[in-house]
Amino acid sequence: MASEQNQEKFRGLKSAWSFLKGFPGGIVNAVVSVAREAKKLGKDDSRRIVHSFKVGLAITIVSLFYYFDFLYDGFGVSAMWAVITVVVVFEFSVGATIGKGVNRGIATLVGGVLGVAVHCLASVTGKHAESIVLGLSVFLISTAATFIRFFPQLKARYDYGLLIFILTFCLISVSGYRDDEVIEMAHTRLSTVAIGSCATVLICIFICPVWAGEDLHNFTADNIETLGIFLEDFQGKYFETTNDKSEENEENQDSLDGYKVVLNSKGTEDSLINFAKWEPRHGKFKYRHPWDQYVKIGKSTRECAYKIDALNCYVISEMHR
Repeated sequence: MASEQNQEKFRGLKSAWSFLKGFPGGIVNAVVSVAREAKKLGKDDSRRIVHSFKVGLAITIVSLFYYFDFLYDGFGVSAMWAVITVVVVFEFSVGATIGKGVNRGIATLVGGVLGVAVHCLASVTGKHAESIVLGLSVFLISTAATFIRFFPQLKARYDYGLLIFILTFCLISVSGYRDDEVIEMAHTRLSTVAIGSCATVLICIFICPVWAGEDLHNFTADNIETLGIFLEDFQGKYFETTNDKSEENEENQDSLDGYKVVLNSKGTEDSLINFAKWEPRHGKFKYRHPWDQYVKIGKSTRECAYKIDALNCYVISEMHR
């Protein structure tokens, strides 16, 4: 019995020693794996590296409101809202950033004004009825704004703005019950949000901008080209003579399977169209550019891809009979 316990202790100590012995090597392997993944991400799209530097620059600039006393005295602790705004507004493309910035700015303005108005109205009713009026207002406005978020047309472009509206309104109206400086609170929040949004948009536009309109145009063209490549290689793959070998076919297999990415392209396409509509005039994309035409082109492209998929499956099944 004692020998069995000693053997179990020995095995436990041995496994612990093996773990400690291999721990440094595991850390090194993990670091190397992460470094390879980071290198691959940067190599696939170098704009990701630039975007990361742009976000860091924007946060650093806005955080100066905390570092310098003459800036901090004007906003106080509320200067943190500017930093938070940069973090949540800065997106990869210019259109997405402008869309979020405009949504956040307008929603903060409307929510702040409405919150101050409700606070003033509630304060007139007396101390006993004030909490009832505030609670009822928060319930009705939050319920209505949340229901509006389900409208497809509004959800596509203004869902984030409606969410910020609810947050700002509740923050101003509820906080005003215990704090009489509700107007100053609304003014400070709006100012810091405006500063953070402006800094974000300016850096996003003027430093190596990434235009969603160009990405949409290239994305649509690549999908059409992918289908064209499939049709070009289709004959060589399925209607070759028996003397042909499969080496060339293996090389073309990626191009023959490439059409499948077109089948699931609607989500990316809708996002790019939404972002592109927020962008100002740039390059060959003028004002009132017909972005909605890309919806029709994308729909036709996917319909063609579905027919190609059906044709491909049919030919494969026939060849294996």
